[in-house]
Amino acid sequence: MNASQLKGRTIAFAASGGLDSCTITRWLSEQGVRVVCFSADLAQPDEVDFDEIRQRMLACGAVDFVRMDLREAIAEAGIELIQTQATYEGRYWNTTGIARHVLVAGMIPLMRQRGLKILSHGATGRGNDQVRFQLCTNMLAPEIEVYAPWRDSEFLARFRGRSEMIDYCLSHRLPIKATKDSPYSTDANLLGLTHEAGRLESLDTPPGFITPGMGVHPEQAPDTSERVTIRFEKGRPVAINGEPTDAFRALSKANQLGGRHGVGIGYHLVENRFVGIKSRGVYEAPGMELLGSCYGYLLQLILDRRAREVFDHLSVVMAKQIYQGYGFDFASRMIREAIHQVTELVTGTITVSLYKGRVIFDSAAEVPHSLYSEANASMEAIGVFDHADSEGFVRVLQVSARALAAAEQVKASAVRWG
Repeated sequence: MNASQLKGRTIAFAASGGLDSCTITRWLSEQGVRVVCFSADLAQPDEVDFDEIRQRMLACGAVDFVRMDLREAIAEAGIELIQTQATYEGRYWNTTGIARHVLVAGMIPLMRQRGLKILSHGATGRGNDQVRFQLCTNMLAPEIEVYAPWRDSEFLARFRGRSEMIDYCLSHRLPIKATKDSPYSTDANLLGLTHEAGRLESLDTPPGFITPGMGVHPEQAPDTSERVTIRFEKGRPVAINGEPTDAFRALSKANQLGGRHGVGIGYHLVENRFVGIKSRGVYEAPGMELLGSCYGYLLQLILDRRAREVFDHLSVVMAKQIYQGYGFDFASRMIREAIHQVTELVTGTITVSLYKGRVIFDSAAEVPHSLYSEANASMEAIGVFDHADSEGFVRVLQVSARALAAAEQVKASAVRWG
């Protein structure tokens, strides 16, 4: 699909209000396309005035502007990420990946109300977001077509990158904030900030180069620690430092607490994009890291060895599902059903200390489904344990160990330690 085929039609465009949004909206308008801009309020810290975004997009040629309040939706999605511990290739909490799912799910009902049949976005042709927009739309509303300007040969013939886009916007006196001197680009929402491109593409650039938007770098955090107590009930945070909370307030408060101590700020990752190339990003997710770490401490107490292995596998798969845009498919539904069995058991109170980017365990209390406690650590509460009883157990294990040696699968001469 290209702009010529859209002439005279009305499309729904997912607009952030940034450089790409302004450029695409104006260019499509010039091609005779009517653009309705849909902008999501995801509690992003870098955009707080949606009336300003509205004025910006209308000035760029949009025929209408729709603000979508998705703050509660993104908060609920964040809690689910915490419950599944779905971090991608390390400690990236999938903050941008899950936001695209939330955005598309929020747009489609409003598009249907207006009779709009084409969803458009400003994601580039070499990133993950184009896949997320495409797959989420195809799964939730297969009747809706997706138009991606960065895959349109007509658009690509006019714009090769940021430099041409900035020149274009300036020549049309469009109200953009971006400049050619911008050192990197940022995507933001309640769950976290992702920084990439520009000078960050060089591995000579340290993570400390970025200017945090949700806190401070760990080395800039206070020299004294701060204790934080978080209460979970059935997998949900219900109180922070004794104050009752819900999903949105919990993440907002955790962002504040974690951010000022540098928790989850400046996390560097060279990741494998879905399209097959590596990219470098620097991430911020103080609230997710704080709540996620506390949740992880509870899982240590609750899951036995076999359940832990299953959970960890599902966690890795779910992280990949969300990263690649498959968060709404049947596999993801299966994982959610399985994880739900775990969340029903995750009740307890965790106290941690925040210090220079670290979330340090202090104590756990009131964990009714814990398999560990001082009372049963010695087995006394669940049966008498006689060390001599292990003799038979170890004799069974030694059979397979000796079999390996007899089959010459283990050779003493090849041992590298000792």
